[in-house]
Amino acid sequence: MQFGLFGSAQARRGGPSDDSGAGFREFVERNVEAEALGYHSTFIVEHHFTGFGQVSATLNLLTWIGARTTTLRLGTAVLVLPWHNPVLLAEQIATLDLLSEGRVDAGIGKGYRLKEFDGFHISIEEADARFEECLEVMTKAWTSDTPWSHKGTYWQFDEVVVEPPSVQQPHPPLWMGAGSPASIKQVAALGFNMLLGQFDSFEKITEEIALFKTEVESRGRPFDPMSVAVARSVNIVDSASEYEQAIENRMAGRRRTQQLARRPNFQDTREVAEAGTLYGSPDDISAKLQALRDVGAEYVLLNSPGGLPTLRRFAQDVMPSFVSGPRVAVSPKATA
Repeated sequence: MQFGLFGSAQARRGGPSDDSGAGFREFVERNVEAEALGYHSTFIVEHHFTGFGQVSATLNLLTWIGARTTTLRLGTAVLVLPWHNPVLLAEQIATLDLLSEGRVDAGIGKGYRLKEFDGFHISIEEADARFEECLEVMTKAWTSDTPWSHKGTYWQFDEVVVEPPSVQQPHPPLWMGAGSPASIKQVAALGFNMLLGQFDSFEKITEEIALFKTEVESRGRPFDPMSVAVARSVNIVDSASEYEQAIENRMAGRRRTQQLARRPNFQDTREVAEAGTLYGSPDDISAKLQALRDVGAEYVLLNSPGGLPTLRRFAQDVMPSFVSGPRVAVSPKATA
């Protein structure tokens, strides 16, 4: 198996005596040490208007982490294409890939938080169409060596050449978030890698991987388990009371996210909150990882509420039983 990090830095809001950057600096140091501990990658979210300091300038933060590391893959999970100018985004991703010597994994998605779409004054009903046009333009930007133009619904460009070229050709590997049968089929049709969310239950993960494998193979391509990354929240605890506190914190975090997302099908139950977790002793977590491995999940991205202490214990007490050697995520061909 292969393990990476998934998550977000937090910037404190407050008065002049508060160190607003402490959380970001801790997050950078966490990633630097994670590389030394044997973690393969870091995937960072993009969120806006939360009021509690999540990462908004994802590529900026990854550039800083990239400068402090040498092998850690630099992933986005995900950049929400409907909010971005596709040419500027293509340039920024290519620049990071160039500076990091080919370590970028470009995770993209359509977005789901209504408050963010409202904040940008973009209709969430336009998300699919904006995503598709942005992706079309970005692909053209990365794969064209001569001036090109685009006349679309949302974007127009005249005789442009995007610079610089990326190190990874024809562009950095593309990862796409998916959570429904339709989106899984779309990822397979596009030939991208797939990101599965940290709130998906084990049963849902099983169904999602099976469907993706079927869709990939039906298109005449071999299925590589490393083309699927599953996000999980990990928390190593030493007592029942610590476990209860961890679950309570998880439920509170999900409620806070729901206030921003406003999803109509949100279920605020303990069972649902526990579904996407790797919580417990090292033996408990190992058993849950083996179950994931048995259904085809070989690449797991860990979101650690406990920070570095948890990541250190995981690397020492859990990871050695599952890591058999270095693996590199597949790099799908570009789709025009």
